[in-house]
Amino acid sequence: MSSYDYETYLSPFTWRYGSAAMRALWSEAGKRRLWRRIWLALAQAEEAAGLVSAAQVADLAAHVDQVDLARAHAIEAEIGHDLMAEVRTYAEQSPVGGGIIHLGATSMDIEDNAEALRLREALRLIRQGVRELLAALAERIAATCDLPALGYTHLQPAEPTTVGYRLCQYAQDLRLDLENLDRALAAVRGKGIKGAVGTSASYRQLLAASAMTPAQLEARVMQELDLPAWPVATQTYPRKADWLALSALAGVAGSLHRFALDLRLLQAPPFGEWSEPFGQRQVGSSAMPFKRNPVTAEKVCSLARFVAALPAVAWENAALSALERTLDDSANRRAVLPEAFLATDEIVRASTRLVRGLQLHEAPMARNLDAYGPFAATEALLMELARAGGDRQAWHERLREHAQAAWAEVQAGRANPLVERLLADPALTALVPAQRVRQLLDVRRYLGDAPERCRAFVAELEEVLTLSPCSPARSDTPRRAR
Repeated sequence: MSSYDYETYLSPFTWRYGSAAMRALWSEAGKRRLWRRIWLALAQAEEAAGLVSAAQVADLAAHVDQVDLARAHAIEAEIGHDLMAEVRTYAEQSPVGGGIIHLGATSMDIEDNAEALRLREALRLIRQGVRELLAALAERIAATCDLPALGYTHLQPAEPTTVGYRLCQYAQDLRLDLENLDRALAAVRGKGIKGAVGTSASYRQLLAASAMTPAQLEARVMQELDLPAWPVATQTYPRKADWLALSALAGVAGSLHRFALDLRLLQAPPFGEWSEPFGQRQVGSSAMPFKRNPVTAEKVCSLARFVAALPAVAWENAALSALERTLDDSANRRAVLPEAFLATDEIVRASTRLVRGLQLHEAPMARNLDAYGPFAATEALLMELARAGGDRQAWHERLREHAQAAWAEVQAGRANPLVERLLADPALTALVPAQRVRQLLDVRRYLGDAPERCRAFVAELEEVLTLSPCSPARSDTPRRAR
């Protein structure tokens, strides 16, 4: 077996991105242990059909976890088939039962059921991570429902909002993603035990003298694996299931890209309102010692772009699988599936750290509200002028002229004169008293029902998280032989 160290190419997902649990799930040794347990489940079902002996099954059970990658790779170098190399390795270790391994099966009876088990567990890990992130968001939203901040549309100052209400937008997107993850989970099934083209012909011949049918054999195996099977299949399970899973991951990535991008914008000094956590000894730049770059948020955006591109590969694997199966999906799935999950895992974990450690800078928020808020508050004044009998269109134009003149002063680096200009307009104060004008131009009062919507959203989100508990992470390995 080759040894891999830092003198050769290693995927960044091998050591840099993703959790230990996700890496273990997609490991080569983990995959081969699943293969062996599927072979064992098949042998147990064939024992029940009277095809093999209890001693043979017991021998396979005794060696089911003894994966020897060095030996398997050595055999594969000779025969060019990784699954058959594992069959031979397992058979060498099992002198009594080795001869019955893979009896009646085709490669994808083993590989696709193992892949479905990994796919399901990986989706569960991502789902749990998203739920933890939503819980962290709910806590931050609840604490900031009433904290005013300037809103921005077209990256220009707009009406005010609250920090909590802004955070609600990301949480709402993630709720949709959670629903899509649930749909993708519900769609995960194994190929079952159906043979070379899905017709179970080999099993029918094998069971010809038995009282057991191929469907009953399949049911026994899949029950042992605790995995439902597709009712019909070709040589593989429908590759559309991969596409559904990766599309759900891309949805999560898209939601968190949006959050991370906003954080990056708001951390820029001209905004200065948010920043990601920064360690006491953290280095921001090799050249500029003062830098506090939003590197975690940038990582989230970078990995999210990668995840967003992968459903297209899964789509082609599904759409271009000709007739009963072609092998042109095999090589890319070795990379696409694990890397999609490892990247999404890293995105979710990093975003959770960002939410929990998000730094909110109230002084810059107040500065931006004071500098630009009066412009947004002119909408409230316009409503009041119309209620007082003014012509809405005429006053819209007049307020626009005042605002444009005041904006020119702000752009020149001077204080915002808008409030004084409006108070000096006698036609305006004839309709709306000066004291009322000042009240209306206090932008912090112009939050609409954002705080109330925040609190209602948090209550609903907490109910969703309570009513739809995430089962503890568990291994999706089949049950051992009894």
